[in-house]
Amino acid sequence: MRLAVLADIHGNADALEAVRADLARQSPDLVVNLGDCLSGPLEVERTADLLMEAGWPAVRGNHDRWLVEPEGGSVWEADARPRLSAAHRDWLAALPATRVEAGAFLCHATPGSDLIYWLHRVTPEGHVAPSPLERISRFADGIAERLILCGHTHLARSVRLPDGRLVVNPGSVSCPGYEDDAPVPHRVESGTPAACHAIFDRTGEDWRVTFRQIPYDHDRAARLARRYDRPDWSAVLATGWLPAQKGQGAL
Repeated sequence: MRLAVLADIHGNADALEAVRADLARQSPDLVVNLGDCLSGPLEVERTADLLMEAGWPAVRGNHDRWLVEPEGGSVWEADARPRLSAAHRDWLAALPATRVEAGAFLCHATPGSDLIYWLHRVTPEGHVAPSPLERISRFADGIAERLILCGHTHLARSVRLPDGRLVVNPGSVSCPGYEDDAPVPHRVESGTPAACHAIFDRTGEDWRVTFRQIPYDHDRAARLARRYDRPDWSAVLATGWLPAQKGQGAL
C-alpha cells in the first residue's frame, strides 16, 4: 500500500499542480488531504476546482472552517472568501473534522481541535520547538490506527510512539511560513519555498515515510501575493522565510 499525504495547500494552485505531477511519478494507491485548502491571497478558485475534481478524501482545517463561517477567520479569509463559489463553500462545509482512510487516522491539527499544534509547541517566549514525547502521546490517546496524520503547523516531522504508532506531519504544500498570536506571538518558518508532502509505504502493519520537497515556480506565487499587497506571503513564498522583524539584524 502506498499512501500520499498533503496538507495546508492554502489556495496555491501552482504548488498543488507540482505535487500532482510528482504524485503521477510516485503512483500512490490513495491520496489524502489534511485540510486548510483554500485561504490566502493566491488562486483559491483554481485550487478548489482542482481538489474537487480530484476527489481525494479530506478533512477540514481551521481556515476551511472559518471560510464557511459568515465572519470567521482573518485577513487570509478576507482575501479568499469573495472568490469562492457556492459549490466551493458547500464542498468545504461538508468536510469532516477527522476520518480514517486506509488504516490511517486523519486530522488537521489534533484529534480534538483544529487549532492546537501537535508535533510542535510554542514556548512562553514565543519560540516554536518540537513537542516532547509525553505531550504527543497524550493527544494520541484512544486512537487505534498505527498511522496518525496531522498538519496545521506547516512543519514536517515524524514521531514514533513507544507502542509503535507513527504520528506524522507532511509539511505544507503551499505556505512555508506565517505569524500567529496564539498562544503567544510567534513565527513559523520551514526554510524552503518547495511544495512539501509525504509518501507512505506500508509493509505488513508498519509504515515508512518519505518526505518530498517539490520545486515549482514559487516566484510566480510570490508575485501573486504582492498583487494582493501581502508582503509577508510574498517573502515566505519566494524564500521559505518571513521578512525580518524590525530591529532584527543578520546573525
